[in-house]
Amino acid sequence: MIKFDEVTKTYGKVIALKNVSLEIHKDEFLSLVGQSGAGKSTLISLIIGEERPDSGRILIDDIDVARIRRTDIPFLRRKIGVVFQDIKLLRNRTAYENVAFAMEVSGEKNNSIRKEVPKILEMVGLEDKAKAFPHEMSGGEKQRIAIARALVHKPVLLLADEPTGNLDSINAWDIIQLLLKINKNGTTVILATHAKDLVNSVKKRVVTIEKGEIVLDQQKGKYVL
Repeated sequence: MIKFDEVTKTYGKVIALKNVSLEIHKDEFLSLVGQSGAGKSTLISLIIGEERPDSGRILIDDIDVARIRRTDIPFLRRKIGVVFQDIKLLRNRTAYENVAFAMEVSGEKNNSIRKEVPKILEMVGLEDKAKAFPHEMSGGEKQRIAIARALVHKPVLLLADEPTGNLDSINAWDIIQLLLKINKNGTTVILATHAKDLVNSVKKRVVTIEKGEIVLDQQKGKYVL
């Protein structure tokens, strides 16, 4: 589904990724681990077309992301859901309205929004929080809403960049369980994290990146750093 073919990305004299080759398969759950600054976020930025590589190819379903026109990137991103550590919900909108807004900006019709938003809220276990504002929700609940928002276009790929970084251990594990559920329903999930205990508990594929290079790729792996 995703193929990195000898990808290098630099920022000035800093090498963020160096000759990275990696294949991620459809329906896979992959944990991307490494210390801060190892290159995890750069890899995610390249997948969504936010950054372009200096050399190499990035293929998503045989489409070279590095070569598509900037005007086509929004269409690519509709296939990809992204969740960050910094949740960035709209403070003056309810949980329902935050999810609905993600559909509104892409031109979805009101009938479709009214039909789909309750389903998505139910999927993330927050149908009872539809009318709650962000300040009325816990950190874990807000992250669930962020995940719900990322799912509105039924993406084939979900990228989660440190989604548990600001959460306590109980809420963090709840988010991981939700990501596993989403993966089981047919969405490929890439989890970028340095939460050792969570990665070890998941027992899925683990790719370790260090100083911009992949140093370990394990099926049913562990956090080894």
